[in-house]
Amino acid sequence: MAAEIEVVTRTVKLNNGAEMPIIGHGTYSPPDAESQGKVKGWILSALKNGYRHIDTAWIYHTEKAVGEAIRESGIPREEIFVTTKLPWNRHDGVRESFEESLANLGLDYIDLYLIHWPQAIEYRPKNPLPRNADGSLVLNEKVTFNDSWAEMEKLLDTGKVKAIGVSNFSVKNLEKLAKTAKITPAVNQVEMHPYLAQNGLRDYCLRKGIVVTAYTPSGYSTVREDPLTVSLAEKYNVSPTQIIFSWHLKRNTVIIPKSENSDRQKENITISEISEEDIDKIWTLDRGQRLCNKPNPKTGLVIGWSTEQLGWEDYHAKL
Repeated sequence: MAAEIEVVTRTVKLNNGAEMPIIGHGTYSPPDAESQGKVKGWILSALKNGYRHIDTAWIYHTEKAVGEAIRESGIPREEIFVTTKLPWNRHDGVRESFEESLANLGLDYIDLYLIHWPQAIEYRPKNPLPRNADGSLVLNEKVTFNDSWAEMEKLLDTGKVKAIGVSNFSVKNLEKLAKTAKITPAVNQVEMHPYLAQNGLRDYCLRKGIVVTAYTPSGYSTVREDPLTVSLAEKYNVSPTQIIFSWHLKRNTVIIPKSENSDRQKENITISEISEEDIDKIWTLDRGQRLCNKPNPKTGLVIGWSTEQLGWEDYHAKL
């Protein structure tokens, strides 16, 4: 059965009225010099292949490469949606970190600025994950994400950022944020794929007018090689990744795939149309399984916080 396939240029509207392309391209790269040296090339490839939403972060060390690629692409700046993020170790230095990211990018403005994680780690230059003698991370207990968000809100007055949002926030922490926030986050970027559908979080965000963005949207090979995914890919004569991304787009979820390969970049932005019946089958794969940022098996922590602090235990509590 041949699927109808098209390059996706659809956008979603944020609560500030801005339009964000529903498919973006991620820019995480290992920190070694060889890997970092290749970043600009594959971002240029992504732009050439039709991507108009680029997602980076200070912690990825790729902001400079993103800015260079945008300038060298020849594509007008206003046609490209750029997201970057406040790192976990700069919760008490929001303005300074934002200005550093803006300078790294070499742009006049950023479309979307996110709090990368709700927890704060102590700031130490050249060491984004400082550890205590027992190996635990050195938390910054002097600042909360409510404090950081208040500083994020002030950034909007500068005109240098169009929208602000969060990442890795649960319903629990969004509720805490709402107690002091004057502005509702435009976006919440979280791990999401068929094994981790996060329906409760998604429904909450929809009610609050918060756009959900999925990182790790394919679920790696774990979900791509699931027998159901494989069988549907064979049925429609497309790749398993395209099946999974069709599911995301049916949910109106923004996705941030990443590939350094031009052919896979084209595949990731060329999505097939599959039946509602088969989409419904994909829903049955949900098992609340995190594949990207899993708790440490020994400590149960994720970047210094427990799953309870992160609000990640709610799925299992319902089973």
